[in-house]
Amino acid sequence: MPLVIVVTGAATGFGALAARALAQAGHTVYAGIRWVNTTSKPVIEELQAYAAKHGVDLRAVEQDVIDDASVQSSIDQIVSECGRLDVVIHNAGHMSSGPAEAFSPEQLAQLYNINVLSTQRVNQAALPHMRKAGQGLVVWVSSSSVHGATPPFLAPYFAAKAAMDALAVSYAAELSQWGIETSIIVPGAFTGGTNHFQDAGQPSNEAVVSEYQAQGGPCQGVSEKVNEGLAALEPPDADVQEVADAIVKVVNMPLGQRPYRVHIDPSEDGSEVVSAVRDRVRREMYRRIGMEYLLKVKSSK
Repeated sequence: MPLVIVVTGAATGFGALAARALAQAGHTVYAGIRWVNTTSKPVIEELQAYAAKHGVDLRAVEQDVIDDASVQSSIDQIVSECGRLDVVIHNAGHMSSGPAEAFSPEQLAQLYNINVLSTQRVNQAALPHMRKAGQGLVVWVSSSSVHGATPPFLAPYFAAKAAMDALAVSYAAELSQWGIETSIIVPGAFTGGTNHFQDAGQPSNEAVVSEYQAQGGPCQGVSEKVNEGLAALEPPDADVQEVADAIVKVVNMPLGQRPYRVHIDPSEDGSEVVSAVRDRVRREMYRRIGMEYLLKVKSSK
């Protein structure tokens, strides 16, 4: 049966690819897009043209994930038009690059707002409908940086992604007995195929940045080496479409059979190894406190 799905941050990158792939798989997909006239109009027109060309049910919905009212309105619209909401894809996010010291606290808060608090806004708007229905799926697009290698000069983004992943882990257990399943998608550092790195936010304290970049200084060239090193680790055939395909595969699986965590990391930065240990420890703790049943989604059927 076709599912009703919302993908946050679907204007570009993983979100845009996932929205199209899910629609191609036969689902009704709402692509959450922040409607800013000068930039969003061509994105929406391209999405509508894609839907018409391929004969799929792909719809743009106005959704600014850092605005409570916008998020609530978008979910209300979906439920009003379709009568239900089956799947939430938490994809919205923003990258930052630069010395951690040079970012203001306000910049870190803004990045946390986009990458973490946005998921809470969407959950609070969407989960009541899913809990009432007794079934649903929440997919979180995390990052291999959460449990893998963490190169320097990407600290604010890494911190935000780690917070989002931690939130996903707690939500998984709290939602399981409502019939709502959780899957965490873990992409590696795809340096091409999206605007993720190109559009990365920059720190506001230019004086500090200059000190870190100073000729002959202790950190001269480190930032460039990070970008070059990540790109060099990425195999030539690495394809960001694999992330979208992994999301489609998870969505199409039956309730109770979906994997808790899926890694798509061509560079193999070690995240999958560490995640396996982390998730095993989690399962063992739940067993020890007699709450192992929370690790398995309860079917309402």
